[in-house]
Amino acid sequence: MSNQSAGGPGRAATPRTPRSPEARKRQRDILHIATDAFAARGYNNASLAEIADRAGLTQAGVLHYFRSKALLLTSVLELRDQTDIEQLGPDRPRGLEFLRHLVDTALRNAEREGIVRLYAVLSAESVTDDHPAQDYFRDRYEGLRAFVADALREACDVSDEDAKKADDAANAVIAVMDGLQVQWLLAPDTVNMAASTDLVVTALLASLAPHKFGPSDAPKPDRAGFQ
Repeated sequence: MSNQSAGGPGRAATPRTPRSPEARKRQRDILHIATDAFAARGYNNASLAEIADRAGLTQAGVLHYFRSKALLLTSVLELRDQTDIEQLGPDRPRGLEFLRHLVDTALRNAEREGIVRLYAVLSAESVTDDHPAQDYFRDRYEGLRAFVADALREACDVSDEDAKKADDAANAVIAVMDGLQVQWLLAPDTVNMAASTDLVVTALLASLAPHKFGPSDAPKPDRAGFQ
């Protein structure tokens, strides 16, 4: 499936670039309103009419800034990614530092319910036929699996023969983090995403490299993360 076949823009499509400060502010406002709408109702159930009404525009006015609803969704997801990139910093950490970053991300996510809800709703919805975010989430998971697997290999000095174990462990880390987000959205006072993520990562490190991260040598959590 491609975005073109779904009737939406292809990946080369981009929003119009407003020239005036007022127009740029209006475009940002539309993005934030759309983020709330998609997070609350998903892509299919959120309407352009609703988004336009909340922005004080007509549907044609919204489409002036974003050529289609699918492109608006893509822009919302790119805005979310930009937030993550800014928090990560100019240089992506590697090895154990990247695993610490995952736990810190789980901690920060508890303070940004809207973004967590947006991701949980749209990632689940994207498995449906011809969803405009399907390619986005497929690529995102592929890249994240590679980052986590590389970090585990570097942290544990995994041999080439055991490289597949790191891949499997990376899948487990991502599955845990995504599953925790859904549980947290339903029971925020019960689920501690950072603590659970820390426990799972610590257990996987000990499993992949018991000589390095055994019970006595395993990294201990410091607020959220490893020392």
